[in-house]
Amino acid sequence: MEKKHIMQSEKLIVNFENVPVRRAWDEEKEQWYFAIVDVVEVLSGSPRPRKYWNALKTKLKQEGSELSQSLGQLKMRAKDGKNYKTDVADTETVLRVIQSIPSPKAEPFKQWLARVGYERLQETINPELAVDRARSHWKQVGMSEKWIEQRMRGQETRNKLTDYWQESGVQKGIEYAKLTDIIHYEWSGLTTKTHKRIKELKGQNLRDNMTEAELIFTALAELSTTQIAKTEQARGYNENAKAGQKGGRISGDARRALEQQTGKKVVSTQNFLPPKNDTKKLN
Repeated sequence: MEKKHIMQSEKLIVNFENVPVRRAWDEEKEQWYFAIVDVVEVLSGSPRPRKYWNALKTKLKQEGSELSQSLGQLKMRAKDGKNYKTDVADTETVLRVIQSIPSPKAEPFKQWLARVGYERLQETINPELAVDRARSHWKQVGMSEKWIEQRMRGQETRNKLTDYWQESGVQKGIEYAKLTDIIHYEWSGLTTKTHKRIKELKGQNLRDNMTEAELIFTALAELSTTQIAKTEQARGYNENAKAGQKGGRISGDARRALEQQTGKKVVSTQNFLPPKNDTKKLN
């Protein structure tokens, strides 16, 4: 974890039930790192969370857990205003820590973590409630019914594509991400990382911050990819990558045609984040 990629400020302190949890954003890896001792304080309720965490680390190590290998250290500001080296972890590692601490706050904390830490965590917590929870969240933040409907249809299209990838031997994780990036680049002319940067997103879900037009062209690209992959009976990463290029290109051609007719760009800087001086929605 190289320090030059880490961004920290007072605004990167978020609250769970009035307990501050420190975090830092890694620009290179595009993910949040959380102060583990703060997570422990939330879950355990211990007045000495650092001592509790040290004892838990020792216990896990004795049990053969490899959790410590996933931890890093960053200097973070403590309550006395000074910076100290603090154990930090990404969201997936925080989930493993949560499993090690019996607490009635475990599930609420996972839900909170889904909002502030990891865009795909919702599906891993409670898949059968993911759709309803997402719709409710979008309504709460003021999204229109039309946008919500388009977002839901786009997710259904996405699910059909990933179902095919799974059936055809594509590996979840890095291969899914690489294929998604291929499709996205073909339709938009941008990588997903660049698209996020244009919208000034830091860890938030790109699709949750797309305009209706961006959602439509994304869905067209993924629908086309699915149909081409099935027609060609694509197997594995390489064959599905070729299908992704073809499917994304169909949507890219449509995007360019629309832009030529309207004189307006489809890719937008618009996002649906609260104003930078409004931190209430993070809490």
